[in-house]
Amino acid sequence: MRYAVCADVGSTYTKVAVVDLDAGALVASASAPTTVGTDVLHGLDAAVAAATAGLAVGRVPWYVCSSAGGGLRLAVVGYERLVTAQAGRRVGLSAGADVVHVAAGRLGAAELAGLRAARPDVVLLVGGTDGGDAETLTHNATRLARARWRVPVVLAGNADVRDDLHGVLAGARVPVTAADNVLPRIGVLAPASARAAIREVFLRHVIGGKRLSRGSRFARLVRAATPDAVLTGVEVLADTLGGDLVVVDVGGATTDVYSVLTPDERATGPGREVAGSLWRARTVEGDLGMRWSAPGVVRAAVEERLLTDGQGDDLAAGAAVRAGDPGFLPAGAAERAVDARIAALAATVALRRHARGAATGERAGRDLRDVRLLVGSGGVLRHAAPADAAGVLGAVLADYAGGWPLPRAARPVVDVDYVLAAGGLLAAEHPAAAGALLRRHLATD
Repeated sequence: MRYAVCADVGSTYTKVAVVDLDAGALVASASAPTTVGTDVLHGLDAAVAAATAGLAVGRVPWYVCSSAGGGLRLAVVGYERLVTAQAGRRVGLSAGADVVHVAAGRLGAAELAGLRAARPDVVLLVGGTDGGDAETLTHNATRLARARWRVPVVLAGNADVRDDLHGVLAGARVPVTAADNVLPRIGVLAPASARAAIREVFLRHVIGGKRLSRGSRFARLVRAATPDAVLTGVEVLADTLGGDLVVVDVGGATTDVYSVLTPDERATGPGREVAGSLWRARTVEGDLGMRWSAPGVVRAAVEERLLTDGQGDDLAAGAAVRAGDPGFLPAGAAERAVDARIAALAATVALRRHARGAATGERAGRDLRDVRLLVGSGGVLRHAAPADAAGVLGAVLADYAGGWPLPRAARPVVDVDYVLAAGGLLAAEHPAAAGALLRRHLATD
């Protein structure tokens, strides 16, 4: 029997799953607090020891993803805000990044200062379709070179000038990685190459630079940013399912939404998105979360008319308690009900934004009517009573006033065993095991 250890080192907890690679089955799991204050390896090793206790696993491969230390902060610099810059933003989100800054047009002194102030870990430099405008991309690459920029750059713009600009940046000692154009033609979004380059830069430059561990072992273990691993798991699940699906991950600080849709040939017609359609997409709502961002959930719910002002005032006190104590655990039925209410509101608002297109930048929104599976993730759902978790997802599927067409026949399920990240981590080297694992836990009727 062949085993693998899959671990997600999160900001608060480190979750570990032991997977039987031959059967594609979860053998054991455990979690431990993430030890960011000392060395994240302490928490990781403790979680692995707990998960493998009593198992004769021997020396097995470890597959690790991480969002500790704030994850991957990405800035996008493009040509036009509604075209290449928007395309770059979508690609950045699909790569598991927190897009902290978007700049469009030529970088001047003020724009460069704004870029520095955003403190990105990586800059995605895009602009122009292949054979199209090259002046803005050339100007921006040259400006970064002259500014002695030292933050890693992924160059993914007009292919006609890519090699020349790579030379300009590298010659100025800017850490630069070249990738294919994210928008080779108007309406055609090509994220794969840039996403792979961002992942490579994250592993090579970012993880080691966050000083999460004293030695180099942790940097060698990490294979992806957690949201990137989860999106890969979502993609594997969609391929296994053979249909559209949505994942809502309600976390302590953010609520992430992942959707995989079947490409629509109508998207190539006159009404297509000029920045392209990303059929496998992720959005991040930084104001919606169970702990740090709980007050933002209440404010957003009032703005969306999911709560009256009076109801918002009543819930605000509980949200403030959770924001003030991110380690808060509900002690009784009343506190668990508050958690469930905040989770339902966070998931509902996040899905509204995702489906309407406000979060993805798509004018027509995302058509989720054919979604067959709605997966709920996050600690609040994994640890909730089944009825409470079902209520959270039920609220999303019953959001008739949300301004977006609801899925017609979606089955709700909770990722209780936290296998999405594990499936994503295993996908490259053990695709059969990844598919079987996700099918067994999430796609079985």
